[in-house]
Amino acid sequence: MAGAGAFDEIRGKAGDPAGRPEFARLSQWIENTPASELDRRQKAAEAAFRQLGITFAVYGEEESAERIIPFDIVPRVFTAPEWASLSEGLVQRVEAINAFLADIYGDRKILKDKVVPEELVLANSQFRPMLAGAKPPHGVFAHICGIDLVRTGPDEFWVLEDNARTPSGVSYMLENREAMLRLCPELFEQFDVKPIDSYPDALLETLQSVSPRSQGAGATCVLLTPGHFNSAFYEHSFLADSMGIELVEAADLEVDDDKVWMRTIEGRVQVDVIYRRIDDDYLDPLVFKPDSLLGVPGVVAAYMAGNVALVNAPGTGIADDKAIYSYMPEIVKYYSGSDAKLPNVETYRCREAGALKYTLDNLDKLVVKLVDGSGGYGMLVGPTATKAQIEDFRAALIAEPQRYIAQPTLALSTVPTLTDAGVVPRHVDFRPFVLSGAKGVTITPGGLTRVALQEGSLVVNSSQGGGTKDSLILAGPGRAS
Repeated sequence: MAGAGAFDEIRGKAGDPAGRPEFARLSQWIENTPASELDRRQKAAEAAFRQLGITFAVYGEEESAERIIPFDIVPRVFTAPEWASLSEGLVQRVEAINAFLADIYGDRKILKDKVVPEELVLANSQFRPMLAGAKPPHGVFAHICGIDLVRTGPDEFWVLEDNARTPSGVSYMLENREAMLRLCPELFEQFDVKPIDSYPDALLETLQSVSPRSQGAGATCVLLTPGHFNSAFYEHSFLADSMGIELVEAADLEVDDDKVWMRTIEGRVQVDVIYRRIDDDYLDPLVFKPDSLLGVPGVVAAYMAGNVALVNAPGTGIADDKAIYSYMPEIVKYYSGSDAKLPNVETYRCREAGALKYTLDNLDKLVVKLVDGSGGYGMLVGPTATKAQIEDFRAALIAEPQRYIAQPTLALSTVPTLTDAGVVPRHVDFRPFVLSGAKGVTITPGGLTRVALQEGSLVVNSSQGGGTKDSLILAGPGRAS
């Protein structure tokens, strides 16, 4: 049963009749609102999402029609002290990620000091050797990071993975809040919740701050999308519209004299900052995949010349690699001089003989992941896997152990969730969004809570049947009662 033995963020540990007293008022709201009314509000939110076109697509399916991500009307709540502690850890981690990226594309001191194995970086498929020596405007590589967190107890938060390429989901965070404000206004009357509607302004300010020419309103920023067939196109158009910048495709841009220009009906306009939602491989056919029709020929040369900022910078994908993730505690300490305030989940590097043996001996107990996987694909959840799935992974591990890491199956925290069976506990994770610009680090007081809607499931990805919730950050001293 979902939640058995897990920490419930509203009710506390199983068997605790008092629950968590700081959430008594929220528990009362859940109990006093009839299930039929919660269901009505949830369906109203989903109807609005459908009307707005808030959808995603699952690649590889015969019928890849766009879907509405299921939305849950019961919110998740973080107290002010919880959020303050998380924020400190997030700032420390993202600053370390940027320092690591600047180092490995620069002097590579961390490799010379043997903190991280040299071959793990230089032979990594996400490392871009052609960008060695690159210095992005204002020294920022990962301007937008989504750090996936899980929780196992009152004060036990763990980083599950880092997303520094093109983290997505912020549009769902914003639309979920709009739905809750409209459908559950009483919650915002009872609780002092920090607003998140300033995120587009903060993102625009971050983009403008890293312009290689004039900063602020004088900087020309665009959002580069692969087009409307991309699964996250709604988010691309939503963010461009919210920031008041142009949404462009490759055909709208050209490079001349190592400068990027946007074609407009009034003539060419020089572009200072490109928020690109295109993976490295497709960004520039002169540097990466030569057959890419999604990228802009010459844009990397313009970036290397210091004439345009690319957000996030090419080559940041190596910070997403799960083998690199396993060294993040050492990376954080190397650059910050302090222990990581947000710990990693214990990780076994299958490239190491001892870790591989342990993993093969315990496949039915572990979660095994591709080091470059994402979206819940290429993953084995041992306790819920079939014998055939386990044996398939065993063969894959023996054939290419360097491609995998393994982690223990954590008892992820649960949050009350509306289902056909009523309000029941379901497992969740959390993706806060961290912005890094020339003026420092900004963290939006919210994030994307993803919920595993299937009973007993630990997989929260929307492509694997997960949904989303609003995440309320309290502004007060920590009591929601």
